[in-house]
Amino acid sequence: MTVDTQQEVEERVHWLPMIAAISSISVVGIAIGLGMPLLSVILETRGHSASMIGFNTAVAGLASIAGAPLATPLAMRFGVARTMLAMIATGVLAFVGFHFAPDFWMWFPLRVLLHIALTVLFILSEFWISTSAPPHRRGLVLGIYATVLSLGFAAGPWLFAQLGSAGFLPFGVIMALVTLAAIPVLAARNESPTIVSNGETSNFLRYIWLVPTATAAVLVFGAVETGGFALFPVYGNRIGYSEADAALLLTMIGLGNVLLQIPLGMISDRVNDRRYLLLACATIGLAGTIFMPHFAQNWHLMAALLFVWGGVVAAMYTIGLAHLGSQLSGHDLASANAAFVLCYGVGMVLGPQAIGIGMDLFGPSGFGWALGLFFAFYIALVGARLIRKIL
Repeated sequence: MTVDTQQEVEERVHWLPMIAAISSISVVGIAIGLGMPLLSVILETRGHSASMIGFNTAVAGLASIAGAPLATPLAMRFGVARTMLAMIATGVLAFVGFHFAPDFWMWFPLRVLLHIALTVLFILSEFWISTSAPPHRRGLVLGIYATVLSLGFAAGPWLFAQLGSAGFLPFGVIMALVTLAAIPVLAARNESPTIVSNGETSNFLRYIWLVPTATAAVLVFGAVETGGFALFPVYGNRIGYSEADAALLLTMIGLGNVLLQIPLGMISDRVNDRRYLLLACATIGLAGTIFMPHFAQNWHLMAALLFVWGGVVAAMYTIGLAHLGSQLSGHDLASANAAFVLCYGVGMVLGPQAIGIGMDLFGPSGFGWALGLFFAFYIALVGARLIRKIL
């Protein structure tokens, strides 16, 4: 094989495995978007308190943190495609189990099993996508992934509104959707990447520090997304918005997330060092939190701000993942992907707590102050690393 032919092979997008990974995880996204409100509504109709429902839901974040280190060892032992298929089957069984579990305590092990399976599935899907995309198109491919996944999450609540929570029907639909996710993985199983041990036995947590610009980006995104979405309706109510107006503003954040990932991913493919773009995203995120109180009196200005803010902040996940893929490969990339998802889970735990405490201490302005602290932390981290590079 000539050098030119080899380079052409390396630069070609491997469409079948990429489509398999994106479509399978996006179908799972629809199931999650449908399943999360479904489970909460069922628990409420059974008479459980909001705090207990929240406690059961919070187990998901802890399960994600616990499940992340399992992804690479499982994929090394059984293969990426086989592990993904096993996690799909585990997820189906766990979710259907909620319908047949009569006692509340049973929902805790089911929630753990479900979210460990989903965590491993997400890690291996993102690893597969990163290895299938050539370096000069990695941002574009991951932008497509983030866009399709966001559409899947958005479609879930709409589907829930059509199906309701009564009977087995919504569980049957979820079972069918997640089973469909196995088809593209089966079709591309012969092209799934192989993870070979690098011979090192170092701690899994070392991968958090190996590419800290990427892992810190997803931690900040997880904190801002989870905490911001959970408490924005409360913030909106306290600054005078109706419930409907606050919900529409959340929709604008989601639209920005969907529409801006591909163009921002394409931009990331054209910069030599994605850390500068991540720094720009965090700076825009910080600026957005500063301007929010000043735009609050005009709904349309607030909507425009949140559209841009939501898309740019979400790009910290997309570009962070692309940066991770550009720095590592093979076993290291698979383990770093697991650390990436673990940091997202940590952000899910930290964000709502920090923003809630901020609003309790400082009123509505505490919402922006808490968000701003996450962005300021990230700006300081990336700035320090870039200065060290220059010096």
